[in-house]
Amino acid sequence: MKNNKMNLLSDSYMKYQKNLFLLVLLAVSLAGAQPLSHPITGQQLPVSYNYTTSLLFSYPIVSVDRGNGEVLAQIPEGLENILQIKAAQENYCATNLTVITADGTVYSFNLCYEAAPEITAYSCNENSEPYPKTIVDGNNAAVLDHLSELAYHDRNYTREFGENAYGIALAVTGMYTANDYIFYRMRLENSTPISYDIDQLRFYIRDQKRAKRTASQDLEIQPLSWYREVQNVRPHSQVTFICVLPKFTIPDRKNLHIQLVEKSGGRHLQLKLRNTKTAAVLTLPLFSE
Repeated sequence: MKNNKMNLLSDSYMKYQKNLFLLVLLAVSLAGAQPLSHPITGQQLPVSYNYTTSLLFSYPIVSVDRGNGEVLAQIPEGLENILQIKAAQENYCATNLTVITADGTVYSFNLCYEAAPEITAYSCNENSEPYPKTIVDGNNAAVLDHLSELAYHDRNYTREFGENAYGIALAVTGMYTANDYIFYRMRLENSTPISYDIDQLRFYIRDQKRAKRTASQDLEIQPLSWYREVQNVRPHSQVTFICVLPKFTIPDRKNLHIQLVEKSGGRHLQLKLRNTKTAAVLTLPLFSE
């Protein structure tokens, strides 16, 4: 008898939770496809068969529900706050998509088919605008920042190359590529009681062996942009940032040198990467059906 009562109470509680969840979803739908904690553009979300659409959220995704199987959805490994969607077939029937994030926010999107959508990357963060579709000439800052954020949070890259001296450590913790750009994720650590002010961080391609250094033997690669750029590292702390470079390759018998120069100091570092190491890059973004 006691067990029967406990089972009845458990069933009632589960029905209560289910009904509460349905009421929440209904409220979201009646609110015009608006998330619970902050607004998002009220337009329909176009999805294509030949293009991948990426949605960026502030918190990790805990649940994804598609209205039907004509839309594919995946969370890239190591990027739990990114959802990638595309059509499983052309001209599918209009449907919806519901996403729940770890902070309890419920997002509801109305999906419609569009063969070549103008925008394929959206930020679902507060007061944010959708990103343009591609990286264009002129180094579109919004798209570079979006891809840099993917590289910053990626956990698939497991190799690390570094150099340390004077209590300062510089390391490359990830190398990525997208279109005509290369993204270097770097970590700078200061283990000393004196802050470290950065004067320069420069990239060179140099010969592995040379009798005398000449300007013709050094090919400098100018960074295009920085993500979470830092000028100072406080004592006993570390920072991570992304450096965006134009796509390049390292010929045989040459190395990539990364030179770190301290401002008004002498704690300089130089990190050397062989072409075999720099070949281990990952592509951003990824989508597999």
